[in-house]
Amino acid sequence: MARRHEIPPTLDAMVWGYFDASRPAVIEVESGDIVTLHSFPAGGPETLPPDRGLVSADHRRVLETLPQGPGPHFITGPVHVRGAKPGDTLQIDILDVRINQDWGFMAILPLLGTLPDEFTDYEIVHPLIDHQRNVAIMPWGTEVPLAPFFGIIAVAPPAAWGRVGSPVPRRFGGNMDNKELRPGATLFLPVFNDGALFYAGDGHAVQGDGEVCITALETGVTGSFRLTIRKDMALEWPFAETATHLMSIGLDDDLDDAAKQAVREMVHHICARSDLTPNQAYMLCLLAGNLRVTQIVDGNKGIHMMFPKALL
Repeated sequence: MARRHEIPPTLDAMVWGYFDASRPAVIEVESGDIVTLHSFPAGGPETLPPDRGLVSADHRRVLETLPQGPGPHFITGPVHVRGAKPGDTLQIDILDVRINQDWGFMAILPLLGTLPDEFTDYEIVHPLIDHQRNVAIMPWGTEVPLAPFFGIIAVAPPAAWGRVGSPVPRRFGGNMDNKELRPGATLFLPVFNDGALFYAGDGHAVQGDGEVCITALETGVTGSFRLTIRKDMALEWPFAETATHLMSIGLDDDLDDAAKQAVREMVHHICARSDLTPNQAYMLCLLAGNLRVTQIVDGNKGIHMMFPKALL
């Protein structure tokens, strides 16, 4: 019977700004178990709201104590899933994501974002979060409906890569910033290390496709994930699905190449789930596959394709 585990938001349960296959696991679980974990907003003390009373004691403690790596993201893990081996796939069912604080931040930052040479009046703002009405309230009064998700979901990268900074998404997942990876979605990641070594972090309250201004509405989140080893599935790249759609994920520093990867992966997965030939799957992608720009600000850009399962 599957067990439930909770990882508290403590110093020994998270890292700041990196992934590392040599980091000891914070917990070991069985395949099929459910893990609940917590994450703080990305960034350092400069991102905190003027009203420090809004900032939790755990968040302040982490900022004061945890050594920062080459990225800004707080990431909880790793979780060792017993029996996972390199070459397996980790199935990650996203069961729940909840915002766990009353504020978030968004920013225009130097040399970052889609238009870094045009937006040089750098600014950080701190929208308030109305949990009862499920909206974020912008400083200028606009209310935006919330749709929280984890910007980072990953397994540990190959051990030979050493310590890897958190900003750039790669084959192991990471900072994909894909707003479709919400409760009800399932993400599949290739496994590179014994135990898979699952990580999650970088809470987002809401974000548009593209993440054009470098940040989403960064905030603290709590989420629950079912972690299942799949020995019947071999992946080279992340892949996902929802109740209604397959979702291929392309990652590359060139947006055109990311799009090619997303299409290539979708053709492969359609063929694996149907009797269609590659030519037929490719033509079906023309008719019903929707390419979306996931993000264009994280080093490797992201494109994902949504394809309706009803057409398989």
